[in-house]
Amino acid sequence: MVLPCSGLRVACTRCLAGLLAIVLCAGGLSVRAQPDPTVKSARARIAKVITDTIEAAPYAGAFWGIEVTNLRTGRRLFRHNANRLFTPASNVKLLTTAAALKRLGPDFRYKTAVYVNGPVRNGVLHGNLIVQGSGDPTIGGYRQRKDPTQVFRRWADSLEEAGISRIQGDIIGDDDPFSDVPLGEGWSWNDVPYSYAAEVNGLVFNANTIDMSVTGRMSGAPARISWTPLQTDFVRVLNQTRTVPTDSSSDEEYDRPFGANTFQVRSRVHPGETQEESLTITNPTLYFTHVLREVLLQEGISVAGTGIDVDQMPIKPDYKAQSMRRVATYRSPSLRTIVRTTNHESQNLYAEQLLRTLAVVNPPDTTSETLTVGSAALGTRAVKAELAEADVDTSRIQLVDGSGLSRKNYVSPRALTRLLEHMWVDVGPNHSSAFYESLPTGGEEGTIEYRFRNGAPAQGNVHAKTGTLSHVSALSGYVNTEQGTPLSFVILCNHHLAEANQVRAAQDAIVNALARLPH
Repeated sequence: MVLPCSGLRVACTRCLAGLLAIVLCAGGLSVRAQPDPTVKSARARIAKVITDTIEAAPYAGAFWGIEVTNLRTGRRLFRHNANRLFTPASNVKLLTTAAALKRLGPDFRYKTAVYVNGPVRNGVLHGNLIVQGSGDPTIGGYRQRKDPTQVFRRWADSLEEAGISRIQGDIIGDDDPFSDVPLGEGWSWNDVPYSYAAEVNGLVFNANTIDMSVTGRMSGAPARISWTPLQTDFVRVLNQTRTVPTDSSSDEEYDRPFGANTFQVRSRVHPGETQEESLTITNPTLYFTHVLREVLLQEGISVAGTGIDVDQMPIKPDYKAQSMRRVATYRSPSLRTIVRTTNHESQNLYAEQLLRTLAVVNPPDTTSETLTVGSAALGTRAVKAELAEADVDTSRIQLVDGSGLSRKNYVSPRALTRLLEHMWVDVGPNHSSAFYESLPTGGEEGTIEYRFRNGAPAQGNVHAKTGTLSHVSALSGYVNTEQGTPLSFVILCNHHLAEANQVRAAQDAIVNALARLPH
């Protein structure tokens, strides 16, 4: 594996080249740059492969933007529409995660604290339990899938250690670090029920989803529906499913109206078949506090009150007050781990939480009333500030979210190339390795686990981020040539009418051709 080289080595190579030119000129010699035949051959080979690929019949009318760069020399091996603007889909996550690593550091961790605001007498808390959110997306997340409630159960243990067996007041969720806008600008309304469009919030539990299973029974009967965590009654499920014969087609159909937590399930399922889907909830703060209350009851801690949002309180909590006492804290995995999940799984909610975290932790200075702390707009300004430091022309970039789910994002291949170069050459090894390792490996893991397989030249070699919306496909990252020369590549395709797997096949053909280059 070729890891990102240091900026010092590249800089020194360039300095030596410049010094040699000065010495030759000083000696009275006439120096004329000669084209490198190896580079010329590589460019010709790549140009033919790419041109033949993108001009094939399935992609007629599609709009391609491509740039390939030798990261050792900085030479552009190929460019096509490199300065045009494209909708990049989830390639936006490259910008978000790079900015988060640079601004927060790979070792950054979220902290979610649990407080009580009253005295404890005879095991009874005469007050409220308050959870102070920080935007952490990991509670009940990927590393806790076997038991999403494990953090809540630890908090129950902490309450017992504090001598609390009953809470006389409410469970209050403080989501105030983030703005109250739950969805990204320009997101499609029909994405809302599905996990990839989960609501953004200062408090997150189980990625703000429920995990539903629909299992067929005997033909003609409704299917059996269950969901986790806890088959919580925070949601209501209308079972309009049917078990159909095995010789007929099955399908999945879910609907959740805006502003409601009622799911209509109209799936058709075969006998014994199980369909699984993660579905979003609305009002994540109430979901968080509601499930926390259910867990506390299961763990033997009674709660007289209910779960509420801090916005329902007439006076916000004063965490410095003498009556306020912290009884538990959850610290997230490191940002290095969170960024890896974001890019490996193309996890939209994680990316959106990171974007808004950039609008809370050391946010950019602003006097604009529209750029509020914790907002996506202020977060995108922070991302652009980091891009500007990487010498990206931010006047020709439009960002409205952190995940790429919106079609209002516009980025050029040139901007993405410069970011990839910057994260390879210009940043420290800790940041560079965290970014590089966050990208899935072709044929092995993440969103490109099933691509670049069966001995493909780029198998186990390419590290890249995918991006997919209807009629939009992207693949950008790093690959090494046969002799280990590191290349960056950006392949964006907009307005295609081909099947998604056909566009991916074209991208894979291009990347495999890069991996086959001899130098």
